[in-house]
Parts: sequence; C-alpha cells; structure tokens
Amino acid sequence: MKSLLAAISTTTKPALRSHLQPTNHLRILRATYAMQHTVPSLSDKSLLKDKTYINGQWIGAKSGKTFEVHDPASGKLIGTMPEMDKEDTEAAIQAAADALPAFRKLTGRERARMLRKWYTLMMENAEDIAKLITWENGKPMADAKGEVNYAANFFEWFSEEAPRVYGATIPASIAGNRVYTTKEPVGVCGLITPWNFPAAMITRKVGAALAAGCTVVAKSPGETPFTAAALAELAHRAGIPPGVFNIVTALKNTPEVGSTITSSNTVKKVSFTGSTGVGKLLMKQSSDTLKKLSFELGGNAPFIVFDDADLDVAVAGAIASKFRSSGQTCVCANRLYVQKGIYDDFAQAFTAKVKEFKVGSGFAGDVTHGPLIHDRAVDKVDAHVRDAEKQGGKVLVGGQKMPDLGSNYFQPTVIRDMTSKMNLAHEETFGPVAGLFPFDSEAEVVKLANDAEVGLAGYFFSRDVQRCFRVAEALEVGMVGINTGLISDPAAPFGGVKWSGFGREGSKYGIDEYMTVKMVTLGGMGMPLQGS
Repeated sequence: MKSLLAAISTTTKPALRSHLQPTNHLRILRATYAMQHTVPSLSDKSLLKDKTYINGQWIGAKSGKTFEVHDPASGKLIGTMPEMDKEDTEAAIQAAADALPAFRKLTGRERARMLRKWYTLMMENAEDIAKLITWENGKPMADAKGEVNYAANFFEWFSEEAPRVYGATIPASIAGNRVYTTKEPVGVCGLITPWNFPAAMITRKVGAALAAGCTVVAKSPGETPFTAAALAELAHRAGIPPGVFNIVTALKNTPEVGSTITSSNTVKKVSFTGSTGVGKLLMKQSSDTLKKLSFELGGNAPFIVFDDADLDVAVAGAIASKFRSSGQTCVCANRLYVQKGIYDDFAQAFTAKVKEFKVGSGFAGDVTHGPLIHDRAVDKVDAHVRDAEKQGGKVLVGGQKMPDLGSNYFQPTVIRDMTSKMNLAHEETFGPVAGLFPFDSEAEVVKLANDAEVGLAGYFFSRDVQRCFRVAEALEVGMVGINTGLISDPAAPFGGVKWSGFGREGSKYGIDEYMTVKMVTLGGMGMPLQGS
C-alpha cells in the first residue's frame, strides 16, 4: 500500500486511440497499456486509506487478514483492506452502542451542524472522491462526479431535516386526558450497502440515521471499500464523535458480518440495499431479534413509450435510464416497451444514439461508459443477449464481450423483437443491454409491465394528460417517472413494492425509518381551575 500511496503522486498522461468496430459500427475507445495502468493522482492523499474506521480509530482486522481490491478497468490491484469477521463486527457494534447515549441527547440543530460540515467537506474534496469511485467502480469520471454531488446532497438534506422532527398533539377520547407523541432514535443501526453507488448508498442511509440521533455500523461493499473509507475520513474531520459512524470491511467474510449484524440484539435497525435473495436471507436472520427493517431490493423496471410520446424526449430518457453506469443501477430500464406505431422510428433513433457511445477506462476524458464491476456481471449480460438471439431477437448494435479492452467490458447493446419468453423479460440484467418489446394497447402494456415479482421503478412517455394519471396509478411500482428517465432526488422518497422491498430513503420520509413514535398520556388534566 505504501508503494501505491507513492504512485498516486505521479500523474500519468494516458495515450489513447480510437477504433471503430466493423461488425456493429460501435465506436470504441481502446485504451493503451498506459491508460489501463493509470493510477489517479489525489490532491489529498490522506483520503486513500488501507484501514477501516471504528470508534474514531483507523484499524485493521484483529486476525490481521486482508482482501484485495482490483480496478475493474484493468484488473490491476488497487490495494488491500481488512478482512473483518464476527469479532471485529461485534467491536464496531459495541462502539456504536457506547456512543449512542450521548449522541442521541444532542439537539437536532447540533447534529445538523455536523452533517452540514460533512457535506461541505465532501464538496471540497469532490474531485478526489470521484477519482476513487472511478478507480474501484469503473464508472466514467463524469458519472462519478455526478454521484459525489448526489451523495453529498443527502447530508445537506438531512442536516435540514434533523431540527424539524415533530411530534403531535392528539385530542383524547377520555375527558381529562391529554395525549401527545414524540419521535425518538431507534438506536444502533446496521447499514449494508452495494458497490454500484459506493458513496451515495452510504450517505443516503447514514445521513438519515445520524439526523435521527442514531449511531451506525456500516458494512461497505467489498468491491468498493476505498470510497467508504474516504467518507469516514471526512466524517472524522467534520467532528462526528467517535463510535457514531463505524465501518466494517470484508469480502469473503461478508455473510459472517451480515449475520452478526442481523443477529445482534444491540442493533435495533437494519437497512439493506441489494438483491432480493440476500434481502430475504437478512430478513430471516433479523426475525429472532425483531428489528426494524428497510430494504431496497431488486428491480426489473418497465420503460414504456406510447405512440403519442415526443420521440426525441423518449429516446433521451431511455438513454439516461438504461445506460447510466453501464446499466448497473437498480432503477435503470430493463424492459423497454414501445408501441407499434412508433416502434421502428424509436428503434432507429435509439440505436443511433447508442452508436455514439465510447467504451473504455473511466479516466479517459471522452469515454461515456466504463467496464462492468467484474467478469461474472459480463457473463450474465452475455447470457441474456445469447438467449434473446436464440429466440429471435435481432441485435441492432453491440452484443459482444470486449476482450481487447479487458475481461469486464461488454458492448452497449440494443436488441429488437423481444418477447416475454426471453430471460431478459423476467430477470434483471444489470448491464448495458436494452431489449425493445413491441406492444399494441395501453391495457396490454400495463399488464406486461406488472408481470414481475418486483416493483421498484417504472417509466413511461406520453403527451396525454389523462393517460399519465391513469398509467401512473396502474403501475405496480414504488416510483414512477413520467416523461423522464431520471427520478433520483434527495427530496424524493426512494423505495419499492412487492419483492423490491419496503421502507423509503431520502425525502421527509427517510428520517422516519430511523425513529420510533412514543405516545404519552397525561391523566387528570381536566380538574377544575383553582378558586372556581
């Protein structure tokens, strides 16, 4: 790691050359050896940590074990982080428990100032954090910078919510009684976050938890732990008290860490973002201790384009929704339903935009799409494409792995003539593949859209106001985007229905997930006034 810290002080200028794939006319930016081995130069090198943060201290695993983190663009080693286990996790939980009594007694305004300082530090160090995200996640720098701004905004938002946690006065049914409620922090919280938004998925949970007066143990993703560590360093600088924000790192031991968090009676709340299968497991593990839970799980978002839609707006929305972060988002469009009257025009315009993409290392200035997170993700994407082709789907652009760039690259792909029998119709691809399904009527497409066990997000495009209300209310999802492909906003409640989970993050509702409502009844308050 010391050699790595020395390496980041040297700026490598990448040499790049463009290459046009003759088979699919997709312009691909092919990185040379120099580009593939670029190490980002951080302005503040102290943000790169190879330890984890517990009780205000930077420490390793008690076992001394570590795990490796690799750059998905090049496959090269970034560094190592502590491979923590049950004992380490219990120590983190105890630190959070010890810090809770004092932290929960702070006023909302005092906690708000800490979050606001954390927000300010994130914005001051946005470039460095974005570099860490691109390095370990692979997304292009432009996307990474957007994530940093989005992530920081949760600290800003919840810094404003912290002083505004209101109870209620309730008219009692019994004469002489007075009833009121207060909101209290639920206690120690276990937060388990994914790799696809290594900054935002942490801040969206931690910001709400700290605003409510809770202390936390956050399990950072094994693929992207350095971003989380940088956030912890900024938390330290922001004056977050020791034990209030703790990070546990693990790769191989992730199941053990998760089980320790869910089985601990000290942890009163678990928030998880990830797959439906893991969510079900965590829910079972939490049942013995009856924890408060909020889960944001798998998606299979329908994206509907009606005949009366503005074609250019719909294409732009589909590009933004489907190919953001190379399709590795839980709310990205997975099934694109296009009404037959506009189907061919949409397919042509949409494909033309995809052909403009440039694929390569996220540090190259004109790259639009980076690698997938690992080769297993590539294999799943490839399997969906091969299945669609086998059943009659026609690849309009892309459709192939890109071994000349590395093992984690796959061409941005558009497939037409999709059917409900294909795997992509029922499974979340989580990659840069857009399947276009034709449909006839509104009733037909709503039925197709709702034919899924999950229900996180849905999108549709139409200029008919009555249809907008009708379809929005008919879609069985937790979030709907109408004439837009981007719905994430710190002010908007984020969450799903069905097997996409429960609970909401962000917005005024997000802080409630980390609080309990206490009711107080005062008797004998209807006595006659003295001297009457």
